[in-house]
Amino acid sequence: MRTGVHIAILSLRMTELTGKAMAEVAVSVERASKRFGDVLAVDSLSFEVAKGELFGLLGPNGAGKTTTIRMILDLLSPTSGRIAVLGGPMDEAKKRRIGYLPEERGLYGDMRLGEQLVFLGQLKGMSKADARRRTEAVLLSLDLWGAREKRVDALSRGMRQKAQFAGAVLHEPELMIVDEPFSGLDPLNSRTIKAMLLELQERGTAIIMSLHQMSQVEEMCERILLIDRGRSVVYGALAEIRSSFDSHAVRVWAKGSLEGISGVEEAVPENGALRLRLKDAVRPEQVIAEIAAKEGVEIQRVERAQPSLEEIFVRLVGHPIAEGE
Repeated sequence: MRTGVHIAILSLRMTELTGKAMAEVAVSVERASKRFGDVLAVDSLSFEVAKGELFGLLGPNGAGKTTTIRMILDLLSPTSGRIAVLGGPMDEAKKRRIGYLPEERGLYGDMRLGEQLVFLGQLKGMSKADARRRTEAVLLSLDLWGAREKRVDALSRGMRQKAQFAGAVLHEPELMIVDEPFSGLDPLNSRTIKAMLLELQERGTAIIMSLHQMSQVEEMCERILLIDRGRSVVYGALAEIRSSFDSHAVRVWAKGSLEGISGVEEAVPENGALRLRLKDAVRPEQVIAEIAAKEGVEIQRVERAQPSLEEIFVRLVGHPIAEGE
């Protein structure tokens, strides 16, 4: 189901960025593939991530996101293709300049939180004094200072998630890779992590954020790579990708009830408006005219609604993202 639209989107140059030049590339992946026996887990992926960019790596569970991340980190070697990180092949010195938050969390449960973070900082090449200073700053930012003397296995799930994130950002990495960073977090802690990621980006850190929840990426990322079954589905600037698709939906701000409008497949409240997804054969003009003629309804504003990433994914691969998990 990969269409001409898909090909056109993939033809976006890898050097294009929204609002910034791709002058400094943090990660370059060129036709990278990974095979495990007869299974082709990653199939000829190509993309670039700039310094100071928050880049979304999207797809269902099992799409190849984690395998791609492990190849970038040199935890797995690609079967074919080339990967450059921070200017060239991965080496031990570069690993100290990278922060990684894996989906499988792995702190030492029997160590006290503050003690463990200082230890992790030293592993990344920090002096003990610097590691202590950064530990205090990060724990305060994450509202974990009061838990510094607690064993990690005595922390709540949400606190352990934040503690793992603290260990990944402690050494102020130049490249940050986060795999499902909001998993298991309540909305308040999710906002805290999101704020810290955006702060890192402002400081020039390149961030690759791997998610299967599209809404988080739509809020935070300017560019994305959407993969399915190891292959690239869509790659490029989010705004350009969206503009390449007709959502076949309108967003209406109106006073009065819009129930019973013919030609509407689904009506969803959205930021004070009602997003109307139309049936295939229905034109937006028909629906707008019917709303305008409806008694007791006053239209305040109408606009075409851009498609969500979820809608784009379904159009290109033929199934909702959850079905690929």
